Amino acid sequence: MLLSDKENSASKFFILTAVFWLVVGMTLGLTGAIEFVAPDASTGYGPLTFSRIRPAHVNTVAFGWLSMANIGIALYIVPTLTKVKLFNEKLANFVCILWNLAILAGIACLVHGYSEGREYAELPVPIDVVVLIGLLSLSYVIYMTVIHRKVKKLYVSLWYILGAFFWMPIVYFIGNRTFVRLDGLNDAIVNWFYGHNILGMWFTTLGVGIAYYMIPKLSGKPLWSHSLSMLGFWTIAFFYAPTGTHHILQAPVPEWLKALAVVFSVALVIPVITVLTNFFMTMKGSWWQLANNLPLRFVLTGALFYLFTCIQGPFQATRSINWYIHFTQWVPGHAHAALLGTFTFFNFGAIYYILPRILGRQFYSVGLAKAHYWFTFIGFNIFYFVFTVIGLIQASGWQQGMEVSQWSIALEPYWFYRAFGGALMWFGNVLFLINVFMTWRGAKPLDPPDEEPAMSVKRTGV
Repeated sequence: MLLSDKENSASKFFILTAVFWLVVGMTLGLTGAIEFVAPDASTGYGPLTFSRIRPAHVNTVAFGWLSMANIGIALYIVPTLTKVKLFNEKLANFVCILWNLAILAGIACLVHGYSEGREYAELPVPIDVVVLIGLLSLSYVIYMTVIHRKVKKLYVSLWYILGAFFWMPIVYFIGNRTFVRLDGLNDAIVNWFYGHNILGMWFTTLGVGIAYYMIPKLSGKPLWSHSLSMLGFWTIAFFYAPTGTHHILQAPVPEWLKALAVVFSVALVIPVITVLTNFFMTMKGSWWQLANNLPLRFVLTGALFYLFTCIQGPFQATRSINWYIHFTQWVPGHAHAALLGTFTFFNFGAIYYILPRILGRQFYSVGLAKAHYWFTFIGFNIFYFVFTVIGLIQASGWQQGMEVSQWSIALEPYWFYRAFGGALMWFGNVLFLINVFMTWRGAKPLDPPDEEPAMSVKRTGV
């Protein structure tokens, strides 16, 4: 039943549908990448033009895959850490139905040209309302579960999850001008408050909270420092909100707002250092586990991408570097490092650990899971490297005053390699979808239970 009251049913529902939207979103993204190689491929058919495919891809990955996967994982972690059942399983399942309908309607609207026309906030008004209702309902469920907890001390993952479900409804309400309408430059300022804070106050806080749960759980070691984790939480809460204006440093926005955005962007190295120090010190002496613990390998690969992302982010937010690389492919490369690198890999590891425990059975194929890791890992690295190189070529062309028609010729082979990297990730995620679907259907596992200990329900308890 879709409105089941069964324990962990909402978590399962969110995770299963998130994996489906991952493949849909990646298919849209791959279509867009192919259009850079063959720009005439969509001629004559409006829904496949890049200007429509791109926002459909971004919103499907952001709200269909990442948000739904994060929510599903959080709905498992919160009851586990609080030692109580989820406060209202039926309401969470109902929100999942609404959310899926919103994603489906959103894709249909965007590919047919119905959009609010603001980056990352393209979804039409009725869908914004549904998403906000869903966020508020889930926040209610999460907070009531924590209020009724049977443990006194809140583990750091709960702090991050509670923070995300407090901040995101506010960020979404302000950022989508369905509810708050502004004109001119003020609209751009609010747009980037929203665009950057769904990354920092939603994806980052949920992603880091998930990693804080998964690394000690998968490694079998206690968190290195609870105090350091709290420092990281409160510094990200303090520093992140004003940073969005570093996306429009070349615009005539108030200088004090630009300065605040740059200083606070650089200050974000503080929570990053606390998080990564905690992760890597927790793993001290246990790195050998990466050889046979696939979920842990996914999560720590995400932590490695987090290191690259968060060194690059403050660096490119400074005025001189921002001036050089802002209008180039370097910037979407950086965004993909966070969303398709860091947080997607966190979610992969968590799903490989959680789903067998919810379903009560081993994953269908460890071999498919290993192939999934290598296809996505290699594909992403090719993808990210090409974005970076293209960005530097574009930046050099702009800086030297060359005509676009001249330096853009040099980019032609790189579009192919970008599409090739995307195709590898797409294929890996199709394997992931097949593996998840066969596991959900209860197909007999292809591998013996002891081949991958961390993925075996029998050998690794909750």
